Amino acid sequence: MRSAAFLDRDGVLNACLIKDDTPYPPSMISEVEILPEVKEAIELLIVNNYLPIVITNQPDVARSKTSLSEVQKINEYVGKNTGITNFYICPHDDGDKCSCRKPKPGLIEIATKELEVDLSTSFLVGDRWRDIEAGQAMKLPSYFIDCSYRETKPKQPFIRVSSLLEAVQLKLGMGNESDSR
Repeated sequence: MRSAAFLDRDGVLNACLIKDDTPYPPSMISEVEILPEVKEAIELLIVNNYLPIVITNQPDVARSKTSLSEVQKINEYVGKNTGITNFYICPHDDGDKCSCRKPKPGLIEIATKELEVDLSTSFLVGDRWRDIEAGQAMKLPSYFIDCSYRETKPKQPFIRVSSLLEAVQLKLGMGNESDSR
């Protein structure tokens, strides 16, 4: 069993496209911008024996705004530029009522089984309430990157951070968690 860092993709690893203070995922590789310090954060995770695992809702596939093939190309691009090799995607929308769409923890459950993850030593980082609620459902320490989106905020408990790197440093004991609540 190994420790993992469950990571949302858009807003955690790469920049979201912001329209009217609302985040949207990139729909093609040309729109992907890896966020600053992400590569450093992923290297810290790997060096400290944490397996980085992306768990991402991609409802634009169900909404026919992008294709699953394009989402996979974006994931490959993100992986190539960060060193992450494990991506789990939910291509459904709320109306599909699937078990893999966050805030349901299905993607975490699938990854945990397939990759033999020890949830008791793992954690989650996300930028939206759905991410945090999925982590909470699995009793994972959850780090919320507060991007000030105009939408529902997660309910406690979570640790508020400004970036993936800050979350990783706090988890690894390289910072003071009480400063981030």
